[in-house]
Amino acid sequence: MQMKKGQLAKDVFLAEAARHIAAYYPLNGQQAKELLDSFEQYIFGYSRLSVLIDDKTVSDIRVVSYDNIRIKRKGKRMAAETAFSSPKEYRQFIDYIATRNQVNISNLNAIQRFTDNESHPDFILRFTLSMPLVNTYNEPYLCIRKVPKIFPQMRELIEQNMMDKEIAELLVGRFRQGSTLICGGNSSGKTTLLNALKETLPDDMAVLVAQQADELTTKYHPDMMFLHSLPGTGEQQVSYGLEEISIAGLTMDVDFFIIGEIKGAEALYLINAAYTGQLCAATIHAPSADKAPDKLVDYAMYESRYSRNELMKMMECFQTLVFMENYQVKEIFECGGWDEQRKNLSFQKIYGRDL
Repeated sequence: MQMKKGQLAKDVFLAEAARHIAAYYPLNGQQAKELLDSFEQYIFGYSRLSVLIDDKTVSDIRVVSYDNIRIKRKGKRMAAETAFSSPKEYRQFIDYIATRNQVNISNLNAIQRFTDNESHPDFILRFTLSMPLVNTYNEPYLCIRKVPKIFPQMRELIEQNMMDKEIAELLVGRFRQGSTLICGGNSSGKTTLLNALKETLPDDMAVLVAQQADELTTKYHPDMMFLHSLPGTGEQQVSYGLEEISIAGLTMDVDFFIIGEIKGAEALYLINAAYTGQLCAATIHAPSADKAPDKLVDYAMYESRYSRNELMKMMECFQTLVFMENYQVKEIFECGGWDEQRKNLSFQKIYGRDL
């Protein structure tokens, strides 16, 4: 608490911990150092998961049980070379990270999603935690998504083989001319591409970003605002979802409106904004580029009085549809407008492997 208030320096705190170890634990010098290092990781990092969080090749961490930790490294899932020593240690760790992130994990809040954007210099950590109350087995499940704070720009994405220079220039040009929808599966590169594309917008454009977790940030743009949702809990009923944030955003005099990831009724407000001529962009889970409008309309219909055909016709304002897979741009479709005879949108593929 003194350290959080700035009344005690970290090195002074750790020196006191070292003296405590020397006074109460009969250890040699190397053992004492290892214990102090473990204590430092527990207090300032994430205990046994710290080495995985520090590893820049690891994008996701899944704790299935105390002795079964899985990771995704460079897009491939595998076992992690670490584990908790017992269910008790793992549960103590869960209680600790909940307290540290000011999250209530009582029975009224057995499923929690929260973000830590302060503790690590390189990553924003997005947590999803479910407690034994809702799990089949008697241990918590913990999933951590690591979002780089220093995200790659378009030039770097070309170097990483996400796309070539010609495709990058095509996407940047189309991003400024009409609304864009980026789709794909989990960890396909959707957010990474959107993060880079928005940095190419001119400085004289006012941009608003609405998102569930703080994944989209900016490095350079001077006129970009970010809002994130606030879920309610059993004890605290104050909540602001993407729907409420989107409604507020449409009254804030912006030139470009971005929703980090479409997951619900906020889709309706994105479609309405784009249909009025405002430039918009978003990511969404979909199996292919031409299927993304169907998914967006499905979400919009949760709260809409429009018919499905009316919403699909409004989707013609999304001029560019991008499909991501395995951290690569796989398809780009151009919307050709509403086909009145077929009662559907028409698309032309302008990039894809089968061209």
